[in-house]
Amino acid sequence: MTPRRVALLTFTALSALSSTAVAQSVNSNVTERGVQASGDEAVIVTGTRESGKRARDSLNPIDVISSRELLRTGQTNVRDALMQLLPSVSHQTQGTTVGALTDSINLRGLSPNQTLILVNGKRRHTTTNIQTDAGPFRGSTPVDIDLIPISMIDHIEVLRDGASAQYGSDAVAGVVNIILKSSDHGGTASDEAGAYGEGDGFTNNFNIDHGFSLGSRGWLHAGLSYLHRDRTDRTSVDARTGLYDSHWIGDPETDRIAAAITGAYSLTRGIEAYTTLTYAHRTADTFQIFRLPSTLPTLYPNGFSPMLGITENDYAATLGLRGGNLGGWDWDLSSTYGGDRTNIGMTNSANLNIYQATGATDTSFHLSDSAATQLTNNFDVKRAFKPSFWAFPINVALGAEQRFETYSIGQGSYESYAMGGSQAVVGVQPQSAGTHSRVVYGVYGDVSTKLTSKLQVDLAGRFEHYTDFGNTEAGKIAARYDFNKYFGIRGTVNNSIRAPTLAEEYHTSATVTTTGATGELPPNSPGARLLGASALKPERSTNVTAGFVLHPLHDFDIAVDAYQLDIRDRILDGGTYSGAMAIAAYEANGRTLPSNVALSGVSASYLTNGASTRTRGVDITGNYRIDLKSHGRLVVDAALNLNETSIRHIGTNTLGRSLLNAQQVAYLTTDAPRNVLIFGGTWTQGRWSVSLHEMRYGHIFDQMTIQQGTNAYSTSVFAPYTLHPRFITNLSVSYSPAERWTVTVGANNLFNTYPNHVPYAATYYNQTHYDRYAQQIGFNGGFYYSNVSYRF
Repeated sequence: MTPRRVALLTFTALSALSSTAVAQSVNSNVTERGVQASGDEAVIVTGTRESGKRARDSLNPIDVISSRELLRTGQTNVRDALMQLLPSVSHQTQGTTVGALTDSINLRGLSPNQTLILVNGKRRHTTTNIQTDAGPFRGSTPVDIDLIPISMIDHIEVLRDGASAQYGSDAVAGVVNIILKSSDHGGTASDEAGAYGEGDGFTNNFNIDHGFSLGSRGWLHAGLSYLHRDRTDRTSVDARTGLYDSHWIGDPETDRIAAAITGAYSLTRGIEAYTTLTYAHRTADTFQIFRLPSTLPTLYPNGFSPMLGITENDYAATLGLRGGNLGGWDWDLSSTYGGDRTNIGMTNSANLNIYQATGATDTSFHLSDSAATQLTNNFDVKRAFKPSFWAFPINVALGAEQRFETYSIGQGSYESYAMGGSQAVVGVQPQSAGTHSRVVYGVYGDVSTKLTSKLQVDLAGRFEHYTDFGNTEAGKIAARYDFNKYFGIRGTVNNSIRAPTLAEEYHTSATVTTTGATGELPPNSPGARLLGASALKPERSTNVTAGFVLHPLHDFDIAVDAYQLDIRDRILDGGTYSGAMAIAAYEANGRTLPSNVALSGVSASYLTNGASTRTRGVDITGNYRIDLKSHGRLVVDAALNLNETSIRHIGTNTLGRSLLNAQQVAYLTTDAPRNVLIFGGTWTQGRWSVSLHEMRYGHIFDQMTIQQGTNAYSTSVFAPYTLHPRFITNLSVSYSPAERWTVTVGANNLFNTYPNHVPYAATYYNQTHYDRYAQQIGFNGGFYYSNVSYRF
């Protein structure tokens, strides 16, 4: 039976009312107060609608990461902490332009757009800061999880399986559910300071949270995180000058403050009001490529490095009512409004064409302002039936969702886009500015039960209607058979239809180097049509997972899950042209280029349904909790992800040309490690705790743009590059000098490991020694830190 039929049959059988972006709201008792079911076994709320479901009994592969585990990594943001704990989580190394200003994650090597992020079980809005840099994730608009205060996170549940039928069409690769703290007392304050082995990137991260009781009927928990991080610089000697005068390869300088509040209050005996509020403000800036003194000697006699900056405000509010007295049904009615607004500008720059024409130019430019908002209204009901004709409870869940999405982009200042625009990053033109919106309506139904005492099944179906793309259907079948309390097998089959995001349809960008220019054109623009673009279509995918769970001892757990994910009409950066065709496309969109740009150095591309892919892999996880009696307690853990993507079909554009070149094929198939291994352990005794973990990343293979010589900036000839396997060692040592105090010292990448250098032909005037688009280890080296915390 196909997942689509499952979707339709489930609706018919249940007379489904509708769907929500989530399986259920997070009950206030299923976070800090109730995350432990018995012993150390975590109760989950993701991927199931049964109350009290334990992670080890799940029908789907799921990881539960506690706040203590996150903080023990020493990382100052959620993304990097998760990467140290879960090998299936990765991100693209990126140290330039606006791509460096957003922290996103992806599962199983797929796009961040294909992983759904929830906060307290509610759909989280996406960033408006689209990934414009080259690489496998160009065009993605993910959720920026760095804007959720880490001080407020109780635990995170990562569902490593397609879940579109349960949560929404964009849950192709899985779901990350960030669950915030909900205790009515106590809290923690901590301060961490550290820097990289090179002596830069100094970071200070302060976190505080506390719970409050609202009498006998309610509670409130609030938290705040503040981060300051100096920039890092991994730019090599500029071959043009023989000096270290270019500083554009590295992390941006960042200041970020984030706050969150959760709370609940009993209005009547059976009705509870609840809320989740988050807000974050961030400023960041990063250098661009150094311009020689000869570029504009009258204004910048010593040359200049443009500075790209962003100011961002991110917010979300959930208000809801829930209860359990609606004809025996548990119900949840909620509304969530969230948004992200950014203002991007450039300083220490110039418009060369305007200067040549008038003898004057601005040096600071407003490039764009953009906003993404999302209003989501949900109504969910669930109930466990115990009919006389069936020996086991039948869990039924129904729901409805209405979601209103907007994406807007504002034009830059006149000199930022006119007559070639500002140096480094060009402003948004008036014809590219605008506001776009759509409405999504959805319904879902879910039924789960046991067919025998050892066999569990779960059927889910979802129907969605997009006002701009029409209808989508998703279905899921999940089953688990436990032979005994030590061994069980599980598997799922599901499908998804993911509509393009508004940003994928309408965003435009242009970046100018000292010799060339590259840009992304909206698929429906005249320039993109000139290069053979067609309107974007939804992606269609089928996901199959099969595995087993093993519990040979009470404190020993092993899980092995293999998966195959086929995606058709995958939305990718493609249709790349260079030279005269690219310039013609820019001109068709009303854009001109600076006078210092060579014809051979100009390229343009657009997002397209470029290929059909197949991703196969295996996740293996295990942990063993050992009681050492008088010598303390040792938890040994290991996790391995094997992952490989192959291309089954490459599309052609309206000009009859292949949509992907060799570089873009490599981004899909070889630019992420085919294996990532994490293993180690944590030992605790009395006041001491020591955590030691080793991470091994497999090799990657890339086709890099040639930056010099006869094939410079070619879109058909590239420089092959292999990034060899790398080991990273992470160590932290904690000591509690008093009952409520803890002092920690640690190192991420203890031995200061770096990637191997890229071929010289692929370096930009010898400045770029590392692959900035790889999904392996970063290029900043070892980070060394200390942390002091106090528990209220």
